[in-house]
Amino acid sequence: MRKSTFKTILVTGASSGMGYEVAKLLATKGYKVYGAARRVALIEPLKEFGVTPVALDVCNADSIASCLAAVGDIDVLVNCAGYGSLGAIENVSLEEARRQMEVNVFGLAQLCKAVIPGMRERGYGRIVNIGSVVGRACLYFGGWYNVSKYAVEALSDCLRMELKPFGIDVVLVEPGAVKTDWGFIAADHLTDSSVGTPYEEAALREAAVFRKAFSLNYMTKPSRLAKCIVRAVEARRPRTRYHKGFGSRAMIFWHSVLPDRMWDAIMSMLSSPRMQRLLDKL
Repeated sequence: MRKSTFKTILVTGASSGMGYEVAKLLATKGYKVYGAARRVALIEPLKEFGVTPVALDVCNADSIASCLAAVGDIDVLVNCAGYGSLGAIENVSLEEARRQMEVNVFGLAQLCKAVIPGMRERGYGRIVNIGSVVGRACLYFGGWYNVSKYAVEALSDCLRMELKPFGIDVVLVEPGAVKTDWGFIAADHLTDSSVGTPYEEAALREAAVFRKAFSLNYMTKPSRLAKCIVRAVEARRPRTRYHKGFGSRAMIFWHSVLPDRMWDAIMSMLSSPRMQRLLDKL
């Protein structure tokens, strides 16, 4: 599929981080870009680059319908909306677990279901789902966030096979660590879910490691990841998966070759007092 065929692109989660940078970069390249999020006011600065803000709550069917009615035919859907809620499985309420799955999986799926008929009718289209390296390798206390991202992996693989006969590409981007507020928000969720529980000591150390790590400059900037996502949008024959971000390839490789218990031990070591001391020196 020639990229010149693609004209209208909807980017979800465009109020911050990767979604914000992706919408901005695509607009500067001449596409008609709609940036969607619940907090539309945060997308307003992107107007100067040609992005049209549109309200969208991926968990609300009426909101999805209103958004798509405002946008019209969509050639490319980039699903960036999502959030991370860490914590031990035992500690996290099922209400919060359902919320995590609703945003990261079912909201994404509902949007895909809404745009597929139009793409199929036109005979082309592309869906780019933003997964995560933790959809391939579990973090200590990754909990329901890991579950949601593993689900995005399976959903994307199934969609890719189902939609190929209709000229619709499905691409999965698996970021590693990206320098956004995600790490701090996830650390807050981990802290809140762990205080007063048997997991508190280890979980608080893990949260401290997250806060320290995401304050360092080793993390990949969202603008660099945005370039990877744009490549996935523009490629004539896109790869099924794109890896970008600090530690992404290394995590996937080592998780595939190490015995399970060795991987478990390494993940547990990351929240050890020794690791905290090491990060404090950086």
